[in-house]
Amino acid sequence: MSRAAIVLISVLVGFAASSLLAGYARPPNANATLNAEIAQVEARVDAYEKAALAQTTHVQPGDSHALAALGKVLYYDKKLSVNRNTACAFCHMPETGFQGAIEIVNRTIVNQPGSIRTRFSLRKPPTAAYAALAPPLYYRESSGDFVGGNFWDLRATGLRLQNPAASQAQGSPLNPTEMANEEPACVVRRISQAQYRGFFERILGPRAFAIHWPANVDALCSQPNSNKATRIGSEVPGPNDTPYVVALATADRVRVQFAFDAMAHAIAVFEASPEVSAFSSKFDAFLAGKVKLSPSETRGYTLFNGKAMCNQCHVDAKGDRRPLFTDQTTENIGTPKNPALAFYKQTKPDRYGYVGDPIGERYVDKGVGDYLRSPENGVAAWHQVAPKFDGRVRIPTLRNVDKRPYPGFVKAYGKNGYFKSLKDITHFYNTRDTLPRCAQGSPGEHVTCWPSAEVTANENMTQLGHLGLTDQQENDIVAFMRTLTDGYVIPGVRR
Repeated sequence: MSRAAIVLISVLVGFAASSLLAGYARPPNANATLNAEIAQVEARVDAYEKAALAQTTHVQPGDSHALAALGKVLYYDKKLSVNRNTACAFCHMPETGFQGAIEIVNRTIVNQPGSIRTRFSLRKPPTAAYAALAPPLYYRESSGDFVGGNFWDLRATGLRLQNPAASQAQGSPLNPTEMANEEPACVVRRISQAQYRGFFERILGPRAFAIHWPANVDALCSQPNSNKATRIGSEVPGPNDTPYVVALATADRVRVQFAFDAMAHAIAVFEASPEVSAFSSKFDAFLAGKVKLSPSETRGYTLFNGKAMCNQCHVDAKGDRRPLFTDQTTENIGTPKNPALAFYKQTKPDRYGYVGDPIGERYVDKGVGDYLRSPENGVAAWHQVAPKFDGRVRIPTLRNVDKRPYPGFVKAYGKNGYFKSLKDITHFYNTRDTLPRCAQGSPGEHVTCWPSAEVTANENMTQLGHLGLTDQQENDIVAFMRTLTDGYVIPGVRR
């Protein structure tokens, strides 16, 4: 597929899936189109939403899982995006460990298309699974690092809502490159028109939508958020400063904020639930003494906690029966720039006047450092440490790192999707500093040489890059990481 064909998208509609599992058929050939894969994912989201709506009919307000049930229908509702085509799940599908499920995107441009299908986010979607278990962001003086928060650059701090996953759930609906709503009132307006409005009110109060909407609210909310980008990949200019375009009385604006916050909390509760953060992998069964690891998996587990030093960041603390395989901090592993990102092609105004990346491939993603020095960071003391965090991004969990809808499905790894397999990124960890540097596109790239890091500042030079692992040891580590995939069925045990 040509780059032009990828960027100039028109979504195919009417694609139907006969069942939840039938929706992810293998692409018929290597030339499967992006449009067809988008339609396939949309059909899957519709099927999940239908199932979630059916579940709400059996939930009472006092049930312990009522809020998670509400969060689930919100998570799968495409109508909460400006063009009614992009749910939270569009970029975070169960079959891929709640990450991007458009394979041709993973193979090529990495960035997921937003509700405006010609707009692309800066980075690969992080997993939504286990993200709700991160603490609100704080600076730990003893280690000189930030702990907690969500998104690659930690901008979903959770400081106001005391829940980073809830903060993240408020970011995507307003992000011009994602769901692209003008402001929170537009999201709440859509919820007030949803099939599950009554369920929302039963769970969170009968006056949640007692809002006096102006006559032109739907016309206003049909226009996408096209505010100037802040260049840190987030909603602009931030959830506390987003211009209000819907004229509301003070009391109505208060109700909008209540409903918007309640939406976010419900989604966070769903993401924290066993349906998303399941702890149901082979490794969990191993910890419970129910299965044994294979010889390769056992060797990989030993290397993971030993020579390979993986557990220095992807923590598997001794005695922890539910390790998250992240220490909730940040790191710069020296990932090379990925020139294939669709983000770099957004140099001209679209039909709404939005420009995603005015300088194209000259843009350098400084990760956490860019967030800390941005207006979205409201903690003055954190601005001062921004240079120490240039190039650093959140250390992701390794749970579900290999989860995919079928064995040959290609996932992308790293903040910019530069790596295309677990073997690829493991080889990088092992050989980054022992193999020669080469230009992007060189014949030996990824195997016998590596390009330079996109950001060399604050690069981790002690725990990776020269591990001295053999090819078999790399493979064993990959085998172990594959045991972290949820949904494992113990042999001989009926589900």
